[in-house]
Amino acid sequence: MPLSEETLKRAWIDFKVYKEPQARADLISHYSYLVKITSGRLVANLPGGMDREDLISAGVIGLIKSVDQFDPTRDVKFETYAIALIRGSILEMLRDEDWVPRSIREKLKALDRAQMALETKLGRPASQRELADALTVSEMEVSELLVRAGRTNVFSLDDILGHNQDGDDHVHFIEMIVDEEAQPGREIEGREVRRILATSIDRLPERERFVVALYYFEGLTFKEIGKLLGVSESRVYQLHTQAMGRLRNHMREQGAVHVA
Repeated sequence: MPLSEETLKRAWIDFKVYKEPQARADLISHYSYLVKITSGRLVANLPGGMDREDLISAGVIGLIKSVDQFDPTRDVKFETYAIALIRGSILEMLRDEDWVPRSIREKLKALDRAQMALETKLGRPASQRELADALTVSEMEVSELLVRAGRTNVFSLDDILGHNQDGDDHVHFIEMIVDEEAQPGREIEGREVRRILATSIDRLPERERFVVALYYFEGLTFKEIGKLLGVSESRVYQLHTQAMGRLRNHMREQGAVHVA
């Protein structure tokens, strides 16, 4: 049964201040609905051989992590923080399962390499025409690959931030916003990376910034964002991919991340 607002506030205090395990269990139970909502919106059609419970289990790990790490004194809604970590856990599970066909994955890797090479050469994200020329394919094929890249979420803000200093766990962008101590590398303070990330997002074209805000901070799907923007779902995938290219390029220029 969901907790009342007053009981919820008390539970956060009991867990964060007094470390009461029952309060932790109550919080996880109260917010468990976020796992089902996030998994349902993230993956509408399950890859072959995978069960919906697999997504739920991965999402629960993200929920538990979000409850344990969340700081209620920060100016960030718990739901926003939790959805980001739940989504990240599910995507990591899908990546580990390697549910994307090998032939498609190879094409996506080639696309990513071409994007990086052209960004370095041109000093900006490449256009679809330029990518098509580099890959010797049609613009239509590039468009389809960009859509596929968005759907499989091969490249996202979490990928830009990379791994923690031990190299054994992904650093999620939302953790950088909430956690003063979070650091993607020993030589870079979390505060500085957050500043560079915020500056990079502010520099994005309006539509790309809108996509980033709605997808990462509000938890909307690309389909829902498309309806708000009045464009197709595939166009939103493309805007997201372009935004990630710009962010990666700017953060790399600022020395915040080292992209392999």
